Amino acid sequence: MTDPEWEGRLAATWAQRYTVDGHELVLRVEDLAAELPPCNPVAAFERACSWDASGHSDRAVPLYREALERGLDEHRRRRAVIQLASSLRNLGEAEESVRLLTAERERTSDELDDAVRAFLALALADCGRDREALAVAMETLSPHIPCYQRALSTYARQL
Repeated sequence: MTDPEWEGRLAATWAQRYTVDGHELVLRVEDLAAELPPCNPVAAFERACSWDASGHSDRAVPLYREALERGLDEHRRRRAVIQLASSLRNLGEAEESVRLLTAERERTSDELDDAVRAFLALALADCGRDREALAVAMETLSPHIPCYQRALSTYARQL
């Protein structure tokens, strides 16, 4: 668990992610992570996020795995699964990405449901499962188009 003051500084760092280069972002997050105990899963997760955001999925994957193994609160755990799956897809491991996101989709439901499905659709497409990817994308999109929700949901199931 982390304290609110630390979380506030972390949020401020992430708010600047588009105004600093990737190397600077990694350094800032590393400094914050160093303030936490050595085996803290949040430190590993935030470090993974910084590597990922700076275009280094290869460096992020082991840190996401470490964070998940050590245990994260539910919100960070779910983000770690989504981001790990995305990084794996970027590294050509789309099948593992599909496995992770399929399991995550069945595990729980929260405000990240659409993100899980969107990244699952991308991974399915990378696996050559285009119709299934389109079905997942349509399923994700349909609740956001109330006028055609029923029709889109039906078409998604038919795919």
